[in-house]
Amino acid sequence: MLHQPAATPFEPEDSGAEAPAEAFLPRYFARIGYRGPVAPTMEVLAALHAAHIAAIPFEAIDALTGAGIDIGADAIDAKLIGQRRGGYCFEQNGLFLRVLQAIGFAAEGLIGRVRWMLPDDAPPTPRTHMVVRVTLDRRPWLVDVGFGAAVPPRPLAMDSEDAQPTRHESYRVVRHGAEWQVAARIDAKWRTLYRIENVAPPAIDYEIGNWYTSAHPDSHFRYQLIAARTTAEARYGLRDNRLTTRLTDGRIDRRYLTADEIERVLSEIFHLAVQHHWRPAIERAATAEIAG
Repeated sequence: MLHQPAATPFEPEDSGAEAPAEAFLPRYFARIGYRGPVAPTMEVLAALHAAHIAAIPFEAIDALTGAGIDIGADAIDAKLIGQRRGGYCFEQNGLFLRVLQAIGFAAEGLIGRVRWMLPDDAPPTPRTHMVVRVTLDRRPWLVDVGFGAAVPPRPLAMDSEDAQPTRHESYRVVRHGAEWQVAARIDAKWRTLYRIENVAPPAIDYEIGNWYTSAHPDSHFRYQLIAARTTAEARYGLRDNRLTTRLTDGRIDRRYLTADEIERVLSEIFHLAVQHHWRPAIERAATAEIAG
């Protein structure tokens, strides 16, 4: 495990042997523009979290186009790091979990049910959201870099039910038996994001959740173009042809885009190299009628 500060990235020598788990860290740090210390501390955790969500956008274009999403470690590294793409929770938090473990954090994955924009009495939803739990000095912290436009901007304490302010919204984590309910205060109202189970699941549960999210006909990622990125100054959210920008000073801007404008936004705001085979999905998104 790496425990010493690393001021500059390095490239491991190719010895022909299997690379250690830490070997991908320099490439990851370069991907998110991180040049700080490398040690299992809260300061490093918070800095990596902020850098990750600002650099790697949330997107599920491969589900929309039918290309499919592979959540194996090699596939995630090739896509999010090598190709400089984005991804959704199983990719984003899967990568972040391996980064934290390689650095030396006591970290594990958890899974839960998305409750975003649902009434409290709505039926149970599938287990399709992955997060990370990090234990530091015996305190559990919820770490999530993969929840789109409402992603928590920093780690959240799991042993307090008080409101936890961030540069964007306030959050709170409330224990309900064997689950935690995570909510954000948006437009002066607490809105539940998801409920997370307490026990780390086996890998097959992530595979099943990923299949449902990327391939099931009820998954909204199959028919909506969605992208999001959160920086220290703003949140950017694209839903089909509507781009919403929420600044930390409270200002909100919404614009409706043509197909060419969607391509430009994907490139300039979400830092994605637009691929030719995305064009049919982009043209469909440009004609979408969005309620609400």
